[in-house]
Amino acid sequence: MPNPQLSIMVVDDTKFSSAVIGHTLSQAGYNDIRFASSAMDALRMHEQRPSSVMVADWLMPEMDGLELTTRIRQVDEQDDHYTYVVLLTAREGDNVLGEAFDRGVDDFISKSSMNEQLLPRIFAADRTSQLINRLLDENHLLANNNAQLEEHNMVDSLTAIGNRRYLLQRLNDALRNVDSRGGACCVVVLGVQNLASLGERFGEPVQQEVLRGTARRLQQLVRPTDVIARVGSNAFAIVTLADDADDCKPNSFRRLHDGLNLKAFKTTEGYLSIRAGMALSTVTNKQELPTPEALLQLVEEHLNEAYETNLITEARSK
Repeated sequence: MPNPQLSIMVVDDTKFSSAVIGHTLSQAGYNDIRFASSAMDALRMHEQRPSSVMVADWLMPEMDGLELTTRIRQVDEQDDHYTYVVLLTAREGDNVLGEAFDRGVDDFISKSSMNEQLLPRIFAADRTSQLINRLLDENHLLANNNAQLEEHNMVDSLTAIGNRRYLLQRLNDALRNVDSRGGACCVVVLGVQNLASLGERFGEPVQQEVLRGTARRLQQLVRPTDVIARVGSNAFAIVTLADDADDCKPNSFRRLHDGLNLKAFKTTEGYLSIRAGMALSTVTNKQELPTPEALLQLVEEHLNEAYETNLITEARSK
């Protein structure tokens, strides 16, 4: 059964198309439906009251559905909210759809089959958005509780992800796994180079917004099995396991690097960009395995080189 209170926004510059979609959704029992005739109108409405599901035309003047999705994700990052985005499209092909998925689109509806596809897609979006936003709410409550327990556990109170102690413990587990089962363990350290200058210009609260936004974006970009933690005032680390060391080359993490450097973060002072440097090191059981502390420190020491070159720097374990 549909949730009548599900917040849905329909974004289309064609009034007839919007009317058809709105009528279909109303007939299905949805009551909270808003309409925007442009992407900019949709952004303004979404900032005033977030939608749970957004149905938007891919091709629109001024700002298309892909750019709208990017902007919606930036707004949601700040608000601890998730909007399920469905694009209406006449475009086909794996390359086109692959690009859209990389930009954060959740699903598609073919315009030629809209009558058949609309409601099944919305029913799926209804279930998924409720689940994700419930998890976000629970995570927010957990973060508040964790702030009180920071000294006694392994959680960073500002970002609600693991702290350095947690990272070292999980890295130790990963190294033991590689030692006994083979494969490769990769440690990636990311530093926000311009965090201090952002603080000088906008103040500590904005610094904290940027750090929280960085943590949330990293969680979206990494695999569910990867370990992520804040390991310094401006640094985060990721531990990932792979079948082979070739899977841990710098190019394997280009999407992560670009996801931080090429997409601005929405803050109370507007959209702000960060300069993130990235260094990594990979170990296998074909070499003497370092201690977790030594491996993490080795990668951290190469951050300055990453800042200077704007490249993903590879640190080789001795």
